[in-house]
Amino acid sequence: MKLVKTFSALALLGVIVTSCGEKKTADTTEMTDSTTVAMDTVAVAETGNIVDVAASNADFSTLVAAVKAAGLVETLSGTGPFTVFAPNNAAFDKLPAGTVDNLLKPESKDKLTSVLTYHVVAGNFDAATVIDAINKNNGKYSVTTVQGGTIVLSLNDGKVILTDANGGTSTVILADVAASNGVIHAIDTVVMPK
Repeated sequence: MKLVKTFSALALLGVIVTSCGEKKTADTTEMTDSTTVAMDTVAVAETGNIVDVAASNADFSTLVAAVKAAGLVETLSGTGPFTVFAPNNAAFDKLPAGTVDNLLKPESKDKLTSVLTYHVVAGNFDAATVIDAINKNNGKYSVTTVQGGTIVLSLNDGKVILTDANGGTSTVILADVAASNGVIHAIDTVVMPK
């Protein structure tokens, strides 16, 4: 009788283990299928170019308006790669009253183009690359902008700081916004060329 009870208990245990194994197999198959679907969906999605990415974010509406007024949409939509230190709307709001309005006038196109291209560096420099360059160059790294001027990059409390040709500073507040033709780093203050 003891042998029958032991055999019955083992048989029941085997049924439970087998049914649990079958359930896990079914769950695994379901997860694999949903993972495949998710990966396929991600593969279809494409990142837009720098102008597309900036235009899709309301915090860059002033920058996008300025890029359009300067006639730089085609350039910044080009192959690149570009690294853009992009002032957000709050950065433009820090400028003296009337500055943005004056820069957006057709007669100010050359000055606006100079200011905007001063925020662009040829090449794709993500945050890790920028920080590495700063650390390898005794805490300061100069970059030449598309405008032709230089900006000095440094670190302060772990944040990347830009110092423009006039000694003005700006802080990167959001790094590594990917675009198909480069990368955007949002900054809190407009930097100005000489």
